[in-house]
Amino acid sequence: MTITLDIKPELEAELAAQAAARGMDVLAYAAILLEQAAQPAERQQRKQTLSEFLMESPLAGSGIVIERDKDPGRDIDF
Repeated sequence: MTITLDIKPELEAELAAQAAARGMDVLAYAAILLEQAAQPAERQQRKQTLSEFLMESPLAGSGIVIERDKDPGRDIDF
């Protein structure tokens, strides 16, 4: 299937920069982005933030306190 899109020049530049950073052709990179966006919600993989991970942990709300000794550091000779 062929799709033609009219996008703003700044979006085109950003898309080209992201594609180049991945060593990809702009059209191939855009196709991958469209494929990812078209995935059903349950199949889309979203990166979880650290706070989300900690809040969803089985230990969340358990009252466990984890402490560690502070690193006293060391002297460095110059």
